[in-house]
Amino acid sequence: MNYEQLTMNSIKETHFNFPGQTGFYKGKVRDVYTINNKYLAMVVTDRISAFDVVLPEPIPYKGQVLNQIAAKFLQATADIVPNWVVSVPDPSVTIGRICEPFKVEMVIRGYLAGHAAREYASGRRQVCGVTLPEGLKENDKLPEPIITPTTKAAVGHDEDISREEILKQGIVSEEDYVQLEKYTRAIFQRGTEIAAKQGLILVDTKYEFGKADGKIYLIDEIHTPDSSRYFYSDGYAERQQANEPQKQLSKEFVRQWLIENGFQGKEGQVVPEMTPEKVESISERYIELYEQITGEKFVKPESENVLNRVESSINTALAGL
Repeated sequence: MNYEQLTMNSIKETHFNFPGQTGFYKGKVRDVYTINNKYLAMVVTDRISAFDVVLPEPIPYKGQVLNQIAAKFLQATADIVPNWVVSVPDPSVTIGRICEPFKVEMVIRGYLAGHAAREYASGRRQVCGVTLPEGLKENDKLPEPIITPTTKAAVGHDEDISREEILKQGIVSEEDYVQLEKYTRAIFQRGTEIAAKQGLILVDTKYEFGKADGKIYLIDEIHTPDSSRYFYSDGYAERQQANEPQKQLSKEFVRQWLIENGFQGKEGQVVPEMTPEKVESISERYIELYEQITGEKFVKPESENVLNRVESSINTALAGL
């Protein structure tokens, strides 16, 4: 794949101007257009970030993978909690209602992995105010799923926080927080059941919620490889028994490649060269993740110009609102 093909097949950035546009926000991987202060048109670009750094080359089809997985799981949980989605007019676009986001992310963990495992290994037995039992090892199943919220930082890293601290600081009212916990547990249970049908274990994930007209909505993406960690269930018990690393389905493979090449987002470190071959291999891995998580074949859109397609899709959808 040459650089011209990469560019044609990927969305690095967008500079659209839509009728009724009242705002624009560029996130690490999303370009979000505010329409009439009522709707958001979210383009999930093919930018990729790791260690809070956006890498120099976009990954073809990555945005489509994330957007379509999120759309599928938002639809599959809509009977549990209403969500922000109004329509998905393009493989890389979601249009939804504007909600006022809660200033916490609801992280839920069914297994001792990632950040929680690092805290545990350092000797801590409390994560976000939740006490963990003795005798656990990395990737063990927890007695029951635990909620370990983080504050949503406008700049920099999100920070761990306890339920007690959230209520004490008045970040979320008690009534709303109790509801967020109920929703979080119920969506995680549904995600766990769907993953099991695909031979996967949903290890941990995060959910974001917002409010509109006094009602709580599930917002942002859910159950994607960027926001969740999955293990393969086949061989899980044997790997735990043998103290071997678990076979993961997440963005971890990108982080590992960067670490092996001396990059962890620290000052003075340089992102390793992203050759067309490397970009293509990451793209193929994301497509594999999509097919594994959804159980569906990934379909590459037939389009000679992806930006024209996206702009046209959004214009058509907005005209119908």
